[in-house]
Amino acid sequence: MVEQSGDAVDPTAFEVGKHQVDQAVVLSVSGEVDMLSAPQLAEAIQTASTAAPPALIVDLSDVGFLASAGMTVLVTAQAEVTPPTKFAVVANGAATSRPIKLMGLDSVLSIYSSLDDALSGIADQ
Repeated sequence: MVEQSGDAVDPTAFEVGKHQVDQAVVLSVSGEVDMLSAPQLAEAIQTASTAAPPALIVDLSDVGFLASAGMTVLVTAQAEVTPPTKFAVVANGAATSRPIKLMGLDSVLSIYSSLDDALSGIADQ
């Protein structure tokens, strides 16, 4: 048996990247959003929203697991992000959109299946 060196990327490792797309601030989340990483996501959202961007999008496309703690962060962010900032979530996989829909949060959050859809949807609001 050959062991691999530590070069492999841990798919469960949590990360939040921030970038700008047009007028929107996009937080690209990867890994698992659980009770340990949810506070980091909340902090990233709060930090990004303090600048009052026209739009704040949380992109969960690379999230492999979304726990209730992560969903709570999203609902809290939706409530705390104040106009004129528009808030949206990209959730397209079984690991993200399914639990959001099962919990009925798709009626509370603006959910999109892709970043392009979120950008278009926010522009239409």
